[in-house]
Amino acid sequence: MKKNAIKEKIKRGEQVLGVFLGINSPPLVEMLGYAGFDFVVIDDEHGAFSPSELENIIRTADSVGLVPIVRVSYDPSSIQKALDRGAKGVQVPMVNTKEDALDVVKRAKFPPYGNRGVSYSTRPARYGKDSGKPYLDESNENVMIIVHIETLSAASNFEAIATVPGIDLAFIGSTDLSVNMGYQLEGASHPEVQKVISELFIKGKELDVPIGTVASNSEAANVAFDKGAKFVCIVLNNVITTALSDVISASKATQSVK
Repeated sequence: MKKNAIKEKIKRGEQVLGVFLGINSPPLVEMLGYAGFDFVVIDDEHGAFSPSELENIIRTADSVGLVPIVRVSYDPSSIQKALDRGAKGVQVPMVNTKEDALDVVKRAKFPPYGNRGVSYSTRPARYGKDSGKPYLDESNENVMIIVHIETLSAASNFEAIATVPGIDLAFIGSTDLSVNMGYQLEGASHPEVQKVISELFIKGKELDVPIGTVASNSEAANVAFDKGAKFVCIVLNNVITTALSDVISASKATQSVK
């Protein structure tokens, strides 16, 4: 089993860049890999993927050197199914307490670190060619567990959540955080939301816990990296819609000149 490339990079202190994908499009995933992104987060929380579509997207990501991470849904079996499809890690939304974090680790790790169900007939076990303790140990070592910090409760419990053994990275969900704080209109740009986010970056550095966050474009990604983020995820839909709008605007501008 290959090492989890982004987990290894983050351990070395490197920064990684990926995208949130909510569209079932293997060709688009190939384009992301050829463009040079480090990882793709397949959004099973807000996106629309069947289990077989999820596996095909993961398979495509593997083929172009993208590390496939799944942002899981609220279904209790979602972590198990994502990892059994071949995901190299999971992003888990709405982790608000230490108990939530402990439960995530239990679901994502095989015994003795967790209680993930074992099957050697799945894709990550090469349909039965890998099995036993070597496979279980390698899976436990390589799976990347990312928890979302996206409520005031989660922010106040940050240290208890982020220091649970097995948690690899804390991801700041700035949109949900701003809504949870009551700033639906201003969003994450509100000073109070930015204050909480800044405090989370400081706590992450103090505790040696890598921080991840979302970005709308390359400029926002660079700002996040400058703050100390190790894992930045660009919203692909925003990039696509902005690019399409720019094409329309440029075309209309050209037409008006004629």
